[in-house]
Amino acid sequence: MKDHVDRLREQWAREIPDLDTEPMAILGRALRLTQLLRSGIEQGFAEFGLDRGEFDVIATLRRAGPPYRLTPTDLYSTLMISSGGLTHRLGRLGKAGLIRREQSPHDGRSVHVTLTDAGIALAEEAFRKDMASEAKHLAHLTSKERKALAELLRKLLSGVEKETGPAR
Repeated sequence: MKDHVDRLREQWAREIPDLDTEPMAILGRALRLTQLLRSGIEQGFAEFGLDRGEFDVIATLRRAGPPYRLTPTDLYSTLMISSGGLTHRLGRLGKAGLIRREQSPHDGRSVHVTLTDAGIALAEEAFRKDMASEAKHLAHLTSKERKALAELLRKLLSGVEKETGPAR
């Protein structure tokens, strides 16, 4: 059964027969999957009153473990966003009662961002729903195929990160 990428490769093979389009077979499919799945993922977070960026903030705090607290610098470094972008997200999350900003007990000039109990609960609930939704898409593959694909993607990502750096 041919997919969208197969059809594109056939067209390119007809137009430029000497060009190897194998990268499209892998990276083109990865991009297409991202494009097809992104809106559903974002829609899932919207059901919780969050956009993707806001979910990323509360998920990062939740993954940090108790006391679910990080500095803004740790957050924007982990999320690879600007400090201004983080400030906007923190403002919205604070108004929603999902995070609070607190002075550091060790340094009066530093601020910590802490997930509230409501934020902890929402982060977990949204993540559970996201994983259930994404698992449905993977049902087309056997457990063995999923493990093999995950390992191959890990190997590819590791190689790309060595070339470009992990922060890209």
